[in-house]
Amino acid sequence: MKRPKALALVSGGLDSTLAVALVKEQGVEIEALNFSTGFCFTDHHRAMKSPKHNLRNEALRAGADLGVPTTVIDISETYFDDVLLNPKHGYGANMNPCLDCRAYMLAHARRYLEETGADFVFTGEVLGQRPKSQFRQALITVARESGLEDRLLRPLSAKLLPPTLPEREGWIDREKLLGIAGRGRKIQIAEAARRGLDLDEIPQPAGGCCFLTDEAYARKLKDWLDHHEQPRHDAEAFVLLKVGRHLRLAEDVKVVVGRDEAENSFLSLHRRGRWVFWAKDFTGPTVLVEVARELRWEEIERIASITARYGHGREAERVTICWTVPDGADEAFPQVDARPVEEIDVLPAALDSIEPLRV
Repeated sequence: MKRPKALALVSGGLDSTLAVALVKEQGVEIEALNFSTGFCFTDHHRAMKSPKHNLRNEALRAGADLGVPTTVIDISETYFDDVLLNPKHGYGANMNPCLDCRAYMLAHARRYLEETGADFVFTGEVLGQRPKSQFRQALITVARESGLEDRLLRPLSAKLLPPTLPEREGWIDREKLLGIAGRGRKIQIAEAARRGLDLDEIPQPAGGCCFLTDEAYARKLKDWLDHHEQPRHDAEAFVLLKVGRHLRLAEDVKVVVGRDEAENSFLSLHRRGRWVFWAKDFTGPTVLVEVARELRWEEIERIASITARYGHGREAERVTICWTVPDGADEAFPQVDARPVEEIDVLPAALDSIEPLRV
């Protein structure tokens, strides 16, 4: 009998990693797929928390650990237009279009299945784990709208769901699958440990890498969308939304203030095309300003005062703040470090004057 082949949707989290282990031990040939929406920043988040941590794709790491080939498919540009801006099933608690997102990824997996001749697709979804996308009717809806129907297997909750094609065909032994439901992960952790999976290498929360579910990130993204008449996919903008304090100085002026050394270093990599402020004589934040025109003098003074407030000179009577201007209102200067540096002495801003500006 021909060895069955399956496609696994893998994030690198606990659930999808365990699902691969369960199916692999039944002798099924597996190729893992990881879909990049442009809003999963697990690698970046870990690097911000620990600058010594090397950036890595967790799905590729999981595939390597399990001995499964992994293909990363970038769907970010079409995802932004087709899913994020106008989701058929709406958003979750924040900007997360979970049902539409899941169906969209699985529809891509179905097309990949048809191109490669694979037999079925499986995921690490758990019945009842996520309120928007993993209740029973949602699982049915996603299977239908993706076009996979019963070629979609959920190994972690299979015993609680109707038998699928791979189970009926004998490609998968249903009795060797699990019947997990709910938000707890004790069973997954125990099953992973029993199979020798390295739990220290698996990011937590398992699979929860999407920043669209994060309240603060969603608020910043909504602000970004509200201030772009015809929003388009912008990878740099989306990762910058995750970094620093974001202040809306005016409808067309946004200020991003680094909160620690790691964020300052990251923001410094994105100086091109932006105004940059920093304190001359005190340790403090790197501050980027996004604006498509010349700043007015009173705006420069205010941004300088904000920069002073978040540095070690916050108790000083006056702080010297330096700034550089992009070459033109919205063009990148060919050599960032060659821009002329201006200076201004300011009184650090009061916190209560900054709070109303927070995005």
